[in-house]
Amino acid sequence: MPHSAIPPRGDDGAPRRAALLTLGCARNEVDSEELAGRLEGSGWELVDADGEGSAPDVIVVNTCGFVEQAKKDSIDTLLAASDAAKATGAKVVAVGCLAERYGAELAESLPEADAVLGFDAYPDLAERLSDVIGGHAPAPHVPVDRRTLLPISPVERPAAALDVAVPGHAWVPNLSRTRLSDGPVAPVKLASGCDRRCAFCAIPSFRGSFVSRPPDDVVAEAAWLGMQGVREIVLVSENSTSYGKDLPGGTRALVQLLPRLGSVPGVDRVRLSYLQPAEVRPDLIRAIATTPGVAPYFDLSFQHASPAVLRRMRRFGSRENFLDLCERIRDLAPEAGIRSNVIVGFPGETEEDLQELEQFLIGARLDAVGVFGYSDEDGTEAAGYDGKLPPEEVTARVSRISALVDELMAQRAEDRVGTEVEVLVEAEEDEDFECTGRAAHQAPEVDGECVFERGSGLEVGDLVRAVVVGTEGTDLVVSPRELLPRSDLDAAPPRSAATAGAGRESG
Repeated sequence: MPHSAIPPRGDDGAPRRAALLTLGCARNEVDSEELAGRLEGSGWELVDADGEGSAPDVIVVNTCGFVEQAKKDSIDTLLAASDAAKATGAKVVAVGCLAERYGAELAESLPEADAVLGFDAYPDLAERLSDVIGGHAPAPHVPVDRRTLLPISPVERPAAALDVAVPGHAWVPNLSRTRLSDGPVAPVKLASGCDRRCAFCAIPSFRGSFVSRPPDDVVAEAAWLGMQGVREIVLVSENSTSYGKDLPGGTRALVQLLPRLGSVPGVDRVRLSYLQPAEVRPDLIRAIATTPGVAPYFDLSFQHASPAVLRRMRRFGSRENFLDLCERIRDLAPEAGIRSNVIVGFPGETEEDLQELEQFLIGARLDAVGVFGYSDEDGTEAAGYDGKLPPEEVTARVSRISALVDELMAQRAEDRVGTEVEVLVEAEEDEDFECTGRAAHQAPEVDGECVFERGSGLEVGDLVRAVVVGTEGTDLVVSPRELLPRSDLDAAPPRSAATAGAGRESG
């Protein structure tokens, strides 16, 4: 039979088996679960990459290509997968941002990967993997600037996007997404791509122009996740504040979407990520801060506070603007979580610029801050800038700002002692570790966590009202007060969290 008609079954008649490894951000997690759904819908079986149980026929590595360390991690994972595959004869296939961004160049430099597939291969992934197993790997794609694949006018993009592969946008229940984790938190894609031209960022070139998902699709996917036991959804995109610019309702579409998501049965917390400070409008602040079911959490990409540095970055704002934004948020929600990332050592950054950033951080009292040292990225405007700082100076500035941030975040955590928080449990207590979870002001992985006192008897997926009784650096030590029922259950009045363990044992 022609190689393209090879069925998803091995010589023993069993289904072909694939393992998926995911690196990078939550957007990649969504993409991997869409790929998993496509494979299962085509008759494939999903297995663990470590070979426990049935060994995979192919290991698919969903790579990240954002910054140098992420690229290195992706390469290391591909090499490790190749070593593991030697024992079983499995094929190794690279997909994701690194594969899309470098294509044939990656394939040439990494012969350990049996195939390098770009985003355009995603709709037919099962067929492409069958080709690889059959010894007919498709030629690596030649990367293009994906911004050229959609119209310049945003309102013309939704129709055009039907003919362009946009990972994470398909939605057919039980077909286009398969959960790869049974945890109580799941990301949901709000949009893909970005229209901004930040001088340090290459993402738009390989993720493409900004395209919103239809609001009904977002709500339907959230409802499906709620039925899978998910209690918190995290809305992700490259720039969530642009959501709706290409839809009939315009950018008010996000303000209108949040209440719909906040009332989805089973989902008790909706979290919005990736906000551009210059695009945050008063109505959006109010919607995030006051809508029932929506976490008062603001993930604001400040990047710096010096107007001169921000201009060179092709961004907007100042210390005064950003402090005013933080104040307006806390006027509506005093306990709101505010986090950000900053880049130090950007070309031309002076000592005065760095001091301006320090003064902003001291005044803003952010809950969490990621500190990154500038490094050149292929294809970005900043890579050609003059005024590059020596690497050792960039490292010194990262250390300086990181030390300040650690102190400020610890102080912010101490400010929360005595307050009430609602904590979603994500790890149960065992003999080595305490039970942990996250409050509304803490996003998965990037922020601190809440640590319960031992003997709480709580389980993964519990939502608990608790009191902050202490801190461990940026983490909060909390004492449980009561369990909160899922939003879709007509449960009895909440019982004391202290009785949770006993109730489960007797049930």
